[in-house]
Amino acid sequence: MNITVIIPAAGLGSRFVAGSDNVSRDPFGDLGAALSKIEIDLCGRPVFLRAIELFQERPNQVGQILLAVNPDQVEEFRFKWGDKLAFSGVELVPGGRKERWETVLSAMKHTSGEATHIAVHDAARPLATRRLVDRIFEAAARFAAVVPALPVAGTLKRIDPAHVKDDTVDPLDAILGSAGKADLRAQRVIETVSRLNLVEVQTPQVFEIGLFRRAYAQITEGKIDASRITDDAGLVEALGESVHVIEGETTNVKITRAEDAEFALALVRHREGRSAKETAKKRLFADEED
Repeated sequence: MNITVIIPAAGLGSRFVAGSDNVSRDPFGDLGAALSKIEIDLCGRPVFLRAIELFQERPNQVGQILLAVNPDQVEEFRFKWGDKLAFSGVELVPGGRKERWETVLSAMKHTSGEATHIAVHDAARPLATRRLVDRIFEAAARFAAVVPALPVAGTLKRIDPAHVKDDTVDPLDAILGSAGKADLRAQRVIETVSRLNLVEVQTPQVFEIGLFRRAYAQITEGKIDASRITDDAGLVEALGESVHVIEGETTNVKITRAEDAEFALALVRHREGRSAKETAKKRLFADEED
């Protein structure tokens, strides 16, 4: 296989920004000053660079890595991170301005002619392990479309999209109005949804390049409403082609909200602290053998 890896990084991260005021700033310095969630520093390296590192040093599998950012921010991003991207052998390309599929479609224009497969991995997933990438690449050598996923563990409920209005009367309302009331933003449960055979899908997702191009052609040819597609595998499913699932990782979280960034930082510190201890232990025993 000769795999081109596309890292979509053009999202606005609006949910992350909206939640950042509820998170302690100390672990990140000034979290509020971060321009985007993918640029948050995780123990010396930004989120997006840790996502990219999963695919480096795989010359027999990965032939190209494309980082796709908002087309209006390409030069700004290049100014800030160009040296690190060049050192990592990453090509910076323009993505879309709004939808994820627009970013992937734009990046596909820069795909190497030698590519046999396309892998798509979220720039905001810095915690996947090399073991996961190994397993999904092995599966991709056998199946044309492969995604990692985990069984849904929690109870699922469908809710009414409308928020319930709080009609309770408080004597202070006449004086304070709504200023004294907490905004509960409650919503009514419609039903409990069975989680039998349901999985939560992750990235990286890997596809045979011909299949991937046919899947995206459905959008450019106006054959499908792309607003209903939330991942690349969904486009393959829309073709009527099979998508195969392998086991994902519980720690392979996507940084969507500020709390996710805190978790990512804690896990990276744990992993790197453990790695440092193991290295020190190996050196200690090596010295004793000498």
